[in-house]
Amino acid sequence: MTHDGDTKPKRGLWAKASEMAAMAPPERNRWVDFLRALSILAVVIGHWLVAAPYIDDQGAVQGGHLLGILPWSQWLTWGFQVMPIFFLVGGYSNGVSWSAQLRKTEAGQKGVYRDWFASRVQRLITPVFPMLFLWAGLAFAMTLAGMDRANVRMATELALIPVWFLAVYLLVTALTPLSLRAWKRYGFGSFFALATAAVAVDWLTLAQGVDYLNFINFLFVWVGIHQLGYAWKDGSFAKPMVGLAWFAAALAILIGLTVYGPYPIAMIGVPGAEITNSMPPTIALLALGVMQAGLVLALEPVGRKMLDNAALWTATVLMNGMIMTVYLWHLTAFVLVMVLAWVMGGIGLDIFPGTAAWWWNRPIWFALYMAALLPMIGVFARHERVFIPIRGGRTVPKLRVVLGVLAICIGLAMTAAISIASPEGLTGVRIWVVALPFIGAGLLGFGPVYGWFKRTPSAE
Repeated sequence: MTHDGDTKPKRGLWAKASEMAAMAPPERNRWVDFLRALSILAVVIGHWLVAAPYIDDQGAVQGGHLLGILPWSQWLTWGFQVMPIFFLVGGYSNGVSWSAQLRKTEAGQKGVYRDWFASRVQRLITPVFPMLFLWAGLAFAMTLAGMDRANVRMATELALIPVWFLAVYLLVTALTPLSLRAWKRYGFGSFFALATAAVAVDWLTLAQGVDYLNFINFLFVWVGIHQLGYAWKDGSFAKPMVGLAWFAAALAILIGLTVYGPYPIAMIGVPGAEITNSMPPTIALLALGVMQAGLVLALEPVGRKMLDNAALWTATVLMNGMIMTVYLWHLTAFVLVMVLAWVMGGIGLDIFPGTAAWWWNRPIWFALYMAALLPMIGVFARHERVFIPIRGGRTVPKLRVVLGVLAICIGLAMTAAISIASPEGLTGVRIWVVALPFIGAGLLGFGPVYGWFKRTPSAE
């Protein structure tokens, strides 16, 4: 029996996800959402596995890296390096979203691209703000406490690794109108043109010794995979045999490039390696992406039928509702557990990575990481559902969009490349690196600094 003054009990996360899952329209491609969720889990498990700190005989903490300690484990990156799946899914989603926006343009609405892109940026960048705030504060506190600055940098670098992806993804998303137009006009020719450009860049880099040119492959490789998302949306992979053919061809190329060619087996960076396949991406990573795309698209009919199961679909919806939070905070949870273990006398850190005892202890450590991550999800997942109307619905000026996106991307890229921790100065924080994403958000008309740039609407 209830009374008027009683408050209704809060529904659990599963109940909310179940309600949202039931509301999904029948035409929704559930395989897109499933791949996005599965990819996040692969990233989390991969990071928790490959980062292997330990305490050496002198009592110093060493940032162990499993791929460098156990060379055979580099083969595992062919399954755990799933960033290509993100860009494949992104191509599908951006294609659907931008095509819908184009209909507004045809109806005479102005400023559609700027508003569309600003809203896409907001949904990606808003969950990053509390993370940057927290780690800037932690770096400052650790510096004031007298902690060795090298250890401060190690912790902040490890925790903030995930932000590099957002910088690149935002740039790829910004090119959606051009890349989708290229797909509609040239079809797979647009993909092969990008692949050819990536090959040329790698040849100039590896064979001719041209420095820094390979960074342009961040666009050639990832926009190339993004194009396959358009192909998927338009039904080019509707027959499973098409996907299997792409998978087989890409696998053969990948084996040729790595086993018999100059590229390393590992699809992420390995300490001490002369060549990295991911920073910046190489044609080996492009081949891996095509291989993965072919496989998951060949499995789509089976996967979509599998997702008719209500429980599995609800789990997929639940994961997608916290996907950015899990991605951004899983390494913070890892660092927290490592710090607690170190404070407790290095418990568990005296086991050298890759040994039998180390492997047997992985389930225990993974349980601890999950226990540390769950409260972070509870606190920060709500930021994925925050949406601030862009300047009260008014179109954002072009120059501000450009400057805002550049500020955000440079800030995120520098966070991953040089860290927010500073080797000098009183604060121990590179304040300009932390500030850039906030300034960019303000220029776009949302975020904590929205008020700095908000203008009173005209009376027109």
